[in-house]
Order: sequence, then C-alpha cells, then structure tokens
Amino acid sequence: MTLVLDSPAMCRDVRRFTVHPAWVVGPVGVWVTTILLLDSEGSRSLQRGLGIATWIVLLAVLSRATPLVRAQALVVVAFATVVEYTFSPVLGVYTYRFDNVPMYVPPGHGLVYVAALAIGELVWVRNRLMLLRVVVVVAGGAYAAYGVLVSARPDALGVFWYACLVGFLFLGPSPGLYVGAFVVVTYLELLGTSVGTWTWHAHDPTGIVSIGNPPSGAAGGYGWFDLAALFVGRRLLAGWKHQRTP
Repeated sequence: MTLVLDSPAMCRDVRRFTVHPAWVVGPVGVWVTTILLLDSEGSRSLQRGLGIATWIVLLAVLSRATPLVRAQALVVVAFATVVEYTFSPVLGVYTYRFDNVPMYVPPGHGLVYVAALAIGELVWVRNRLMLLRVVVVVAGGAYAAYGVLVSARPDALGVFWYACLVGFLFLGPSPGLYVGAFVVVTYLELLGTSVGTWTWHAHDPTGIVSIGNPPSGAAGGYGWFDLAALFVGRRLLAGWKHQRTP
C-alpha cells in the first residue's frame, strides 16, 4: 500500500516549477558542488559568505517554484537545521571543519530537496519510474552491502538508512523525489567527505552503531524530510492563505 497524502503536490499533473525541471537541477548541482569545494580549504569568513550566497540562491530557485514547494522547502530547512545542530555539535555523529554548522548547510538542505523534487519531475524519470526504483534498490543495496560486509570501516547506519530508502521508494508518497535524493545525496556525501568538508565519526554516541564515512544510505533521511514537508508545508500554506483572506 502506498502512503497517500491529501496534497495537490501529489498529483502527477500539477506542475511544481514555472521552468523546466532541468533548469533547477543543473544550477543547484553546480552551486552545491562549488560551495563544498570552496569550503574544503576556505576560511570562516568565506564560509559565512557562502552561507549568505546560498540563501540567495535558494530564494532565487524558489521564486520559480509553486507556493506549496516553497513551503515544503522551508519546512525541510527548519527540520534539517534541528537535525544538523543535534547530530553534529551536540551528539558528534559527524563534524564539520570548524566544529560548527556552516551557514550554507540549512539552505543547502533546501536546495538538495528541491533538486531531488525536480529530478522526479523530469519526463524521462517519470516515464521510467518503476525501472529507476529497481535501479536505486540494486545500486543502493550493493553500496550498503559493501559498507557492512567489505569496507574496512563497517557501516551499520548506512544499512538502516538504506532500508528506510527502500520503504519510501515503494510505500512513500514521492517516489520520484526519492530517486532524485539517492542521486543527489549520495553524490554530495561522497564529495563532501572526500574533500574533508565534513567527516563522519566511526560510531554513534553509544559506540554500538558503526558509521561509514559517509554512510551508504544517507538519502533515506530525505524520505523523513519529505513527510515533514508534505504534512507541515500544506498546513502552513493553508494557514497563510486563510490569513490573507478578507
């Protein structure tokens, strides 16, 4: 059974962007790649500047999205900010270069969410969605199996998140988004950790759950972000419209 939410964003015929989705995916991909590379060796001042610029880029991208997508993206930013500050400075599950949460990270999550959503909107993806679900399951499964069975650094957390991803792919409300999230998040995690922008610790705070650097199934977390975005975003938009109604 697929989880169905009473939201216009769930209708396949509803356009989410006023431009072709590729014009969202391309610029976002270039931008997030650029900031990760620049921040890998940059100063704190550069990091703050990248944060301001990333907010500007996010607002520019959202100006080409529907009101519902804007609300959803801002909900993702809010939830991701809580997650970032909880799991990085507080619990120490992963660490950024300056032991902080860079200013570009919260709006960066919004960009990743919108890019994943745009990938799911591509006609090529929509026409091959079932096949791409299977491809993600197979590729993600191979990655997770490598992390827990072969890698010198075991990755139990990656297996858990991979299981979440599989569940969302076949039971969640936005399968195209989860396909996009697998591509975008896997790429960014591999890039960010390889250049040293952030590093995942070997275990969770209990010392029980092993974690790869990066964990293989990190994209599974965006399924939870999407659920929050759909439930809360729709209500925020409805409340905003109610306030503006005479």
